[in-house]
Amino acid sequence: MAEQRAELGGFGAGTAGTKAPIEPSLWNALPYFVSLPILPLVAYAALHGGWWIAAPFLFFMVPDVFDPVFGMEERNMDPKKTSERQLLWYKLALWMWAVGWPVTLVFSLWQILVIGHLSAWEVFFMAMVLTTVAQPCFIVGHEMVHRRSVLERRIGEFLLASVSYPHYATEHIYVHHALACTPGDSGSAPKGKSFWRYLPVELKSNLVEAWGCERDRLMRCQLPVWHYTNPFWRYFFETAAWYALVYWMGGPWTLLVFIMLCGSVIFSMKAINYVQHYGLRRIRLPNGRFERVHPRHSWNADYKLSNWFFYNNQRHSDHHAAASRRYPLLQHFGENEAPQLPGSYIKMFGLVIFPKLWFRTMDPLVDRWRAHFYPQIDDWSAYDSRASAARPEAFEAIAEILGSAPRLAEWINRAPELIDNLQDREFTDLDLPDGFGPDPEFEKIARRGLARVYWTREFGVAEMKEQIAEVPAQDVRDTVQTARHWSNDKVFQIGVHTMRGNLSPVEAGTALSNIAEASVAAVLSAADEDFTDPRAKGGVTAVVLGDLTSKEAAPGAELDVMFVYDGGPAEYYETLCRRFLEALRGLSHDNLLFAPVPPGREAKPVHSLSDLAERGSAGGLLDLTRARCIFTSGDPDIGRRFNEARREILVHGAARGSLLAELRKVSTGAAEPGLLSIDDMRGGLRDMERAARFLQLTDAAVPDMSAPPAGSVFKTAGRRGFLPVTTVERLVTAETLWRNLRGILRLVADEGFAVETAAPKVRAVIAQACGMDDFEALAAAIRETASRAAADIDALEGMTSNR
Repeated sequence: MAEQRAELGGFGAGTAGTKAPIEPSLWNALPYFVSLPILPLVAYAALHGGWWIAAPFLFFMVPDVFDPVFGMEERNMDPKKTSERQLLWYKLALWMWAVGWPVTLVFSLWQILVIGHLSAWEVFFMAMVLTTVAQPCFIVGHEMVHRRSVLERRIGEFLLASVSYPHYATEHIYVHHALACTPGDSGSAPKGKSFWRYLPVELKSNLVEAWGCERDRLMRCQLPVWHYTNPFWRYFFETAAWYALVYWMGGPWTLLVFIMLCGSVIFSMKAINYVQHYGLRRIRLPNGRFERVHPRHSWNADYKLSNWFFYNNQRHSDHHAAASRRYPLLQHFGENEAPQLPGSYIKMFGLVIFPKLWFRTMDPLVDRWRAHFYPQIDDWSAYDSRASAARPEAFEAIAEILGSAPRLAEWINRAPELIDNLQDREFTDLDLPDGFGPDPEFEKIARRGLARVYWTREFGVAEMKEQIAEVPAQDVRDTVQTARHWSNDKVFQIGVHTMRGNLSPVEAGTALSNIAEASVAAVLSAADEDFTDPRAKGGVTAVVLGDLTSKEAAPGAELDVMFVYDGGPAEYYETLCRRFLEALRGLSHDNLLFAPVPPGREAKPVHSLSDLAERGSAGGLLDLTRARCIFTSGDPDIGRRFNEARREILVHGAARGSLLAELRKVSTGAAEPGLLSIDDMRGGLRDMERAARFLQLTDAAVPDMSAPPAGSVFKTAGRRGFLPVTTVERLVTAETLWRNLRGILRLVADEGFAVETAAPKVRAVIAQACGMDDFEALAAAIRETASRAAADIDALEGMTSNR
């Protein structure tokens, strides 16, 4: 105890040293026999039925009712001065339960299923009695599987098998005790996770992890998994024996009843497991390991009567600190050493099933626990995240993402397998480790250079298409799934590179646009192969519009595609394009790059090339200012003919005059310059786009370019002498800042995120992505840049209005 208190860093000595110790004796052991009378009460209820069935229920309620009367037990028995021989009476109380429960269960089932003297309502309530009384069976079984004696462990397994959960003997000892209060332990619920979300994961993980543990043990011994020493053989035959007995007694329908009985007991046990470690975490040490288990890592409720009934099960802290310690030797810890529940485990069970009430009660206690024991930690998100639970080996990377990029954090919590992409050679070869260069600045430049060259030069659309094509796919549905998964993996890698400063958001936009083009082209190609009639004449081209066209994509991009056909029947191409749209809708589902295409949304009209000029609206013409063919079916020359038609429409289209009039209007944006108003403020991104498209359609004469970004339009205007060089530089600088800012916000922040009050790490990432030293400098740069850009655009509008 002194050693434990020293390791706790002086958080108080608790109560152990201030109370007289309990001496092991028959008199002090007698209270632990108090739960045994429930077994004959159950047998008597099964024998006589009627109101006797209420007796076990009432007896089971005794601890909950009388705990306040008996109070707390803060005294301890000294483990160092107590021998095994002195614990004989304590062990006898446990052994009587271990022997009495199977006898009582078999006797009761015999009365219900074989003798059959009980009415239907009596059978129903007796099933509830057995479900209730079986719950301590887990406590006794748990106590016995921790013992060194093989006989005791086997009896514990048999008790657990009576409720269909013998594999708990492996999972609890070798998995839960090793990983308790770490993200890798499914039995330690993180703060904010409800019992109803916890339960299915815990049930599945218990079985999978128990099997994996035994499989690995046999592999280390170079034995096959089905070797006779695999305890799953015992678990199977022990459980099968109980089911065979029930079947023999009552036939097939009773098996279903028995399954429900076992399920109810398991449900109750998992509720208590949920309580025992809820929200408590062992912190990650600098060496990459988690701190060892301390008393502070379990919730305790040291009510005297409840612990007599349930064999000190509520002294859970000391059980984890000394797992082999028998139940009468488990130590009580004061609130300075271990967190205390506001009620007994029975009372807490009543809260567990109501998540809102549970969170309202327990989350403030978890926050107090964290502030008391770990005041140096202000961000617990990595310890509570689903990603850490699924990928505990990647804890450092997950903690970095959760602390720096909330939107990336949302991605990995929703799909933890994304974090595996950070182990790919494609990622690790670019994200070089610290310490490989002569100084940090050299390392930063090298990482950025490698990432920039790879994602904007080497790994282009053609290479991306080849990667997608390497994954086998039988039809368009397979291709959609393949392209979506491939796209998500790449988008996540780019997101992490951008978060770490290896790519600027503008550079990331180029890579993301290439990903979009490759995945869209792959999906359309598959849809084309599934549908196209080789005898059909003519061809069709898919034209992307907007930011995807000008290589300025960001997460949440609108998947805006127009289809243009020529030389074939309209009905055929309209049907084909509907297939294309359906495939793109599937691609956009759960896609990290594209905004979902709503099921009811129609595609942009399918145009024949000859009718394209008759679109007639200024909005349609504006779309064509940034339009690029990314896929053709049939006639390969249709892409060239579309570009010729597009140029003709931009120069001589009927809607050109009305579009120019719209673009010439002075912006009335009233938004104050700031992070969240870069689109709407004066001199912001929308004003930039409006000015660029106006120049594109007039003096800059940029229709020759298929999809010019605003910066390219300004530079072209400067080269032709239409804009002063200084004006071009200011506009390009502003446009780059807005693109970087929008790109990083789309990567690190989700909708409605309060960026200006974000955590310091998030603010630092945003500032770094925009080339600023700190967040305050970025805020000042936004105001100054917006003011200059607004003045330059106003001057530009003045010049053009006089022409």
